[in-house]
Parts: sequence; structure tokens; C-alpha cells
Amino acid sequence: QVQLVESGGGLVQAGGSLRLSCAASGRTFSSYSMGWFRQAPGKEREFVAGVSRSAIVTSYADSVKGRFTISRDNAKNTVYLQMNSLKPEDTAVYYCAARPTVQAMGGIRKRGDEYDYWGQGTQVTVSS
Repeated sequence: QVQLVESGGGLVQAGGSLRLSCAASGRTFSSYSMGWFRQAPGKEREFVAGVSRSAIVTSYADSVKGRFTISRDNAKNTVYLQMNSLKPEDTAVYYCAARPTVQAMGGIRKRGDEYDYWGQGTQVTVSS
């Protein structure tokens, strides 16, 4: 089992940057592929980015490609989401999620119901 705690959210002007962190408890962090999701008011939760266990393979939603970068540090049990060129439509609660995965190079899923563990979320607000 793993517990996830997100941090780094806040209020930023359009065009600005934020870096989200998700710290995981436990000694098996490297056994999980990780994802970032977001949910805006009145909208369904959506996939933002994912990273494989090995940190080599990544995947992004089309809406954030070229602006967001997901990474992980298995030694620190942490996954990051660097968000640049933020837009008002990026405003949402951002969640990290963990999925037990056998493959070191794959295992990224874009459906939230394929992840077993979730953090409590961190609010990101982008003003215009």
C-alpha cells in the first residue's frame, strides 16, 4: 500500500509556472507507474500526464503537451509535474495516483479507475 501527498499548488497568473510534487510513503514506490489527473469544477476528472516505473516512458494529454513535464525520483519517492505557460483553463484540483505495475517501461494508463491509490489533491488556480 502507498500513501500519496501532493503539494505545490497555488494561485498564478496566466503564462506563469508551478511545480507540483507528490510524495509517496512506503518502500515500494518504484513498483508503481504514476499519473497526474485534474478535475475542474463541474467537469469530469481527466488524465494529465503519466510516467513509467523506470521514469523513461511518459505520456501527456494533448492539452498539456509541450507545456507540462512529468518526472519522478525513485530515491526520494516523489513524482513531479512541472507546469509552464499556464492558462486559465488549467485551473483545477490536481491529483497524483499510483498503479502497481510489472513493466518497468510501460504501465501508464489514462483512465483513473485503473489507479489504486490517490492523493488528496492540490488546488491550482490560473488567473487571466
